[in-house]
Amino acid sequence: MNIKLLPEVGDLVVVKITEVKNFGANGILEEYPGVEGYIHISEVATGWVKHIRSYLREGQRVVCKVINVNQERKNVDLSLKRVNQHQSREKIAEWKNEQKADKLFEIVCSKLNKDLEACKKEFGVRLVELYGTLFAAFESAAAAEGEWLPDINGDWKDTFVEVAKENITIPEVSVAGYFEAYSLASDGVEKIKEVLTIPPEIGKAELEYVGAPRYRIVVRDKDYKKAEETLKKIVQSVTDKAKKLQVELEFSRQ
Repeated sequence: MNIKLLPEVGDLVVVKITEVKNFGANGILEEYPGVEGYIHISEVATGWVKHIRSYLREGQRVVCKVINVNQERKNVDLSLKRVNQHQSREKIAEWKNEQKADKLFEIVCSKLNKDLEACKKEFGVRLVELYGTLFAAFESAAAAEGEWLPDINGDWKDTFVEVAKENITIPEVSVAGYFEAYSLASDGVEKIKEVLTIPPEIGKAELEYVGAPRYRIVVRDKDYKKAEETLKKIVQSVTDKAKKLQVELEFSRQ
């Protein structure tokens, strides 16, 4: 769902080529209905372009950078050469995610027995303003463990979360590090075990014995910041116990 009528200079856009001529190519902007774009041959590739059809063809989708916007005519000038491969891959992935989000939004509207435009006005536009993209809103709803958006009221929220959780898989992130624990006490092995025992109320983590005196710890979560916070709490807890039990301890990030 795009709430802007026109892109801005500097934006990356997905363009479907509709016509290739000797000195440029025309295309439609997939994310902006009714908006056309033009790529001059000088903006197709770095260096001299002998045959433009070696780079562009009708029906092809490419990612371009907007270099000029004509508000009155609703058309834009585009550059293909100013977009690198990494930017292109990311933009295509983002566009595909938004297509998926649009379909999920239609499902939400259907479950609510409401018109698509009515849903956009009621909560769709607001979610895009809040999250930047509709897909990001669905990701947030899918990852929600408690009440989602507690400051916003609406009978649509439960349905939105339901559809999100059924269709969006949140990838896990992991943060890891190494503990090195030493003890010369007669019961040193038991002390080290106690030190490295992680209280469940702090968080879940995987502890793996690498080889004396190293232990690898991994914290997984769908939220990177939460994973970092959990690891920080675990390290603090282990460090405090090590001091109490007189176990020498070192921690390093992976």
